[in-house]
Amino acid sequence: MPAPHDPQQAPHLPEIPFLKQVGILRRLLNSSDEFLKLAALSAGLLFILLATAYGQVTLNQWNVPFYNAIEQRNVPEFIRQLQVFVFIAAGLLILNVAQNWFQQTLSVMMRKAIVKNLIDCWLHANKASKLDKTDFYAQNPDQRIHQDTRQLADSTTGLTIGFIQSTILLLSFVGILWNVSEGFVFHYNGHDFSLPGYMVWAAFLYVGLASALSKWVGRGLVRLNAAREAQEAEFRTALVTIVSENHNYPTVDDSERKISFLRGKFQSLYLSVKKLILTETNLTWISSGFGWMAIVVPILAAAPIYFSGGLNFGGLMMTVGAFNQVYSALRWYVNNYQAIAEWRAHLLRITGFHTLLAD
Repeated sequence: MPAPHDPQQAPHLPEIPFLKQVGILRRLLNSSDEFLKLAALSAGLLFILLATAYGQVTLNQWNVPFYNAIEQRNVPEFIRQLQVFVFIAAGLLILNVAQNWFQQTLSVMMRKAIVKNLIDCWLHANKASKLDKTDFYAQNPDQRIHQDTRQLADSTTGLTIGFIQSTILLLSFVGILWNVSEGFVFHYNGHDFSLPGYMVWAAFLYVGLASALSKWVGRGLVRLNAAREAQEAEFRTALVTIVSENHNYPTVDDSERKISFLRGKFQSLYLSVKKLILTETNLTWISSGFGWMAIVVPILAAAPIYFSGGLNFGGLMMTVGAFNQVYSALRWYVNNYQAIAEWRAHLLRITGFHTLLAD
């Protein structure tokens, strides 16, 4: 029985410079009938992201009077702050719902603009029949127009919004952390020393440590995922091969050979998945561990200021909230490496296909 094609041997992709790809995508959108709608939706989304950041900063500052009221057992102030919280939370809820609608609408409008352009180019002057089928970008045009456009539109909007939102929150809450710890002086063994904005550096250090350990433990994930996908494809190809051969009348020996062949293919897949599970389990120790530690680490970092009298209880809780916002914003840049790589793959396939059609 002939061995199936090895899916690990990926086809060579003709290189298109990244900036040229971005330029092609920009021209696709700018030349579409949907451009003004896309621009309006983008402007609306930016306003929502800025308003959401303002609301989250307001909510963070609300921690001060609320927790101070708890510390002082001030029931009237406690009730008043609960009422304030309802208004802040309601505003953030409205903004979150609006952001979801704007994001999904922007994504589908972007896909509409790209699909219309590709269809027009593909079917114009019978271009589809003239493509060189050996060219990688000319293969599976249905997948380019259907699947890749959807994934490109979704990932472009999702990553762009995530990047802008994380950057705004990072800039907003870094300032809060810096102001809290700007003038604090450490006393140790008869010596005084200060580290301006040390809470900011503590957040950067914590994120850096979590990211470095995650990268080290999960360094084989990309290779293992690729191997798993390759083995899945091998097993699927083997099944298709067996199905196509079953139109004949197999002998007993032939059936036994096919059973052995399929079991061998699945065993290879099984071993690949087991290695992947082990690596993902080890990575969970790191990600979950740092996630749980994030509950107490900001308190430990702010404890010197609190116990020296530089913060009241409400200020401590505000600092903890700001630390966690900075931690989450910084983690976004680390956690989305894989998503960005996948986005670039979709962008390359779409722009490569468009370049062929435009020639």
